[in-house]
Amino acid sequence: MNDSYNGSNRSIENRNTERDHGMKNNLDYNDRRDPYHDGKEGRIFGKLRKIVLMLLCSGIFMTGCSFLQKHENIDAGMAAIQNQDYNGALSSFETALSSGEDQQLISRGEGIAYMGLTRYDEAIDAFLNGISYNKVGPDNITYDMNYYLATCYYKTGQLKKAINVYDSIVALKPRDAMAYYLRGSVKLDNDEHDEAVTDFETAIELSKKDYDMYICIYQSLDKNGYGEEGQTYLRNLLDQGGTDMSNYDKGRISFYLEDYDSARNYLEEARTETSSNADVILTLGKTYEMLGDYNYAASVYNDYLQDDTTQAEVYNQLGLCKLHIQDYQSALETFQAGLQIENNPMMQTMYYNEIVAYEYLQDYKQAAVEMKKYLALYPDDENAKREYEFLQTR
Repeated sequence: MNDSYNGSNRSIENRNTERDHGMKNNLDYNDRRDPYHDGKEGRIFGKLRKIVLMLLCSGIFMTGCSFLQKHENIDAGMAAIQNQDYNGALSSFETALSSGEDQQLISRGEGIAYMGLTRYDEAIDAFLNGISYNKVGPDNITYDMNYYLATCYYKTGQLKKAINVYDSIVALKPRDAMAYYLRGSVKLDNDEHDEAVTDFETAIELSKKDYDMYICIYQSLDKNGYGEEGQTYLRNLLDQGGTDMSNYDKGRISFYLEDYDSARNYLEEARTETSSNADVILTLGKTYEMLGDYNYAASVYNDYLQDDTTQAEVYNQLGLCKLHIQDYQSALETFQAGLQIENNPMMQTMYYNEIVAYEYLQDYKQAAVEMKKYLALYPDDENAKREYEFLQTR
């Protein structure tokens, strides 16, 4: 269950037809605007995002001799990326280049910005260029860019090339569990099931207490038609968890096993233990959604937001609930409230969902105005372009 209100398994045209016939309550979730997630992949690149954000925020600029050089424009570009202003970031990197700043870091930043714009071919060129500057052997920046490069190859359907990049990462860091997992996921997409499972087993061996890894593996297998095999990993994890496993972990694993009653019970216990944990609240709310109780799910999210107004994903999920129960005005107001969060990591998704809310309110004029602004910020969103064409006919 992802975070964008969009008929991902139907064409935009079909979704518009359904809307015109009053079929406004068929909810489907699809995060297609995050460069590390795509449709049912769910968490497949979620942990990769944690890695690259960690590298982004760490002392990665202090590698080799780059710390001797100024990089104020590079820093400005990376700050723009964190704010999802990818075109602004590219402008900063262009200025950095003309100012003689570190060319490897410029190429890296350009690649990340192109990824944010879903211009993966240009991102590949940028990362390859950045890697080419390394003349003394692999370092943190090269390692980081190879992760990005593999993602771009995957996104452009160049699976063998993605696998080759992960081969290089594993050769460089043979105990990198995430590299084994991601390589296995790509192999699975490339119809290399047995080889993928070998990588998954290695990833688990290297990260036995990382419950996210088990969930990632389940989702990869499920996406490729091996859902029962994937659930075996989760069942074994529950059986072996013992007293070390928290109620939250038991609850979220039960959620992915589609045992929603058990998930609810564990997560309610977890909520009494850590009421301020947004992950607990999100999973509990989604569990009530899967049980069909959208009103109670909305109350779970809303209660949380009374105390913590900084969690964009909670706002977004509450807005989706409101859309499902056809309270479109409340949905609109919820998305708008979430958009006010500073450095909102879900800005693009929530902006799109705000437009959807206007559509369901039949305020097509305002929806068209906002979609025009949206496309100025995210010009490579092809589905949004088609939606804008539809809105101009209303």
